[in-house]
Amino acid sequence: MPHPHSHLQTGPAATTAGDPDWQVWSDAWTRHIPTLTGRTDLTVTVAPGAGGGAPACCYPDAGRIEVDATYIGAPDVANPRRAGHKRLVPTAYGLLVHEAAHAAHSLWRTPPGTPAVVAAVTELLEESRIEYRQRSRRRGDRRWLRHTVTTLISPDDGAVDDPWHAAHLAGLLLARVDARILTAKDTKGIRAAITTVLGRKRLLQLRDLWRQAHNADDSDADTMIDLAWRWCRILDINPHRQPHTPVPDAGVFAGLLAQALTDYLAHTAGLTPAQYRDQQLTGRFSAPARWTRRDPTDAEHAAARHLAAQLRRARTHQPEPDTRPSQVPPGRLRTRHAITAHAQIAAGTLPTATPWARRTQLPPPKPTLHLGVIVDASYSMHPYAAPMSSAGWILAHAAGSNQAVTATIAFGSRATLLVPPRRRPSQVLELAAAGGSRAFTDAVKLADQLLQLRQPGRLRMLAVVSDGDLPDTGPAQRLITALHQAGCPVLWLRPADLPGHTFAHTITIEVADPVQAIGHIADAAVTALEHA
Repeated sequence: MPHPHSHLQTGPAATTAGDPDWQVWSDAWTRHIPTLTGRTDLTVTVAPGAGGGAPACCYPDAGRIEVDATYIGAPDVANPRRAGHKRLVPTAYGLLVHEAAHAAHSLWRTPPGTPAVVAAVTELLEESRIEYRQRSRRRGDRRWLRHTVTTLISPDDGAVDDPWHAAHLAGLLLARVDARILTAKDTKGIRAAITTVLGRKRLLQLRDLWRQAHNADDSDADTMIDLAWRWCRILDINPHRQPHTPVPDAGVFAGLLAQALTDYLAHTAGLTPAQYRDQQLTGRFSAPARWTRRDPTDAEHAAARHLAAQLRRARTHQPEPDTRPSQVPPGRLRTRHAITAHAQIAAGTLPTATPWARRTQLPPPKPTLHLGVIVDASYSMHPYAAPMSSAGWILAHAAGSNQAVTATIAFGSRATLLVPPRRRPSQVLELAAAGGSRAFTDAVKLADQLLQLRQPGRLRMLAVVSDGDLPDTGPAQRLITALHQAGCPVLWLRPADLPGHTFAHTITIEVADPVQAIGHIADAAVTALEHA
């Protein structure tokens, strides 16, 4: 199984200590869970380490759902009371939806005395069944369930090329294709490997079983147990003689399933298979971007003050014609104001009306800069993680005292909002660079959503700090071109000592020293203000 503990827990709920920092999430999701489940007796606990050893878990009898806060990042990355927060934490919200599906649809229970191997198969069939039922009831939830699939799978699921592990992978992934959560394109490589191990006939027989499970009633334990027994017979497993899940034969060839699963997990993480294996071995792979908090240094405070001063001084150089009211000529007489001034004088009061309007040259109003900062949090950018964490704090802090709105977003395997717009962070978030670079387009779309980067009539800019080594440059280039055509310049800061890709329609600057990055962003922001 992918995790040491099942995320569907029957019986009484284990005690999990709440975390005061995450109470607002627990309360918000507890209020929201009736919408997902139709049940009003459920509570949700969000806390670091919650989930019973899995990313999330459900205690349907006790009426409790737990979600590990690790998959959110920090309590202040989003406001869980607002509907849009789910787009900022799609994996965590997907876990909530998955557990909600268990709470709503896992109403049957495994009878006492059921062999362990049969019970394991019923749990496997239940995974895609409850997602199928949830999607059928709430079609929009498919979007979020897709985000959770890789968190519910372990590389160990394809450890050995034997029928049991091949069937297990089929139940995890191919069954979700029939549940309309994944697509056939998502699982093309996995399907080929499973077919090689099982054979087409056995795979079709297993598929027939999980499709029957999808249509089983939520309380129909007899059907689920019967399907599990039939599953074992197809795989030539006798639960009476082999009550536990099969132990791999040391002589069985291992590699085909593992390679296919690695390719699948690497692709979804935006990594090459070699990078994925390396990160698994060294423990660097993580779900969302992770960070620690620290107080800003004196140098960072000084840099924020310097940038704030630059932004305050920055104006467009071209003066604009305007009119200014005046109490004395020359100028154009404003009749109504002249009558008011005459009446004020006749009443013996000091006149305040301004009967004349003269032409003048006024400095133009300072436009509001909307600046999105996107930081590459993939492992190749590890040397740049610390200075860019500092840069994000400096930009957001300086913007707080100026007519500027900034948002800082990290992208790796997923997009993570580090500093929301109009928030003046009190502490620096030290980003840990690990994972892939698949979520670049998600990060750009999030920045556009938060700052309306493609909306005409406002001054906006996107700054990207990345080596440009993305798994698919086509969609990224199309987004960049769309921003360029909408009048939003894209400043791309690329480490000079790292190989990468240069995108069209960007202002690309090679940065030799990571600390220079904040200076380049500041200069570009000021230039954009002065030439708006």
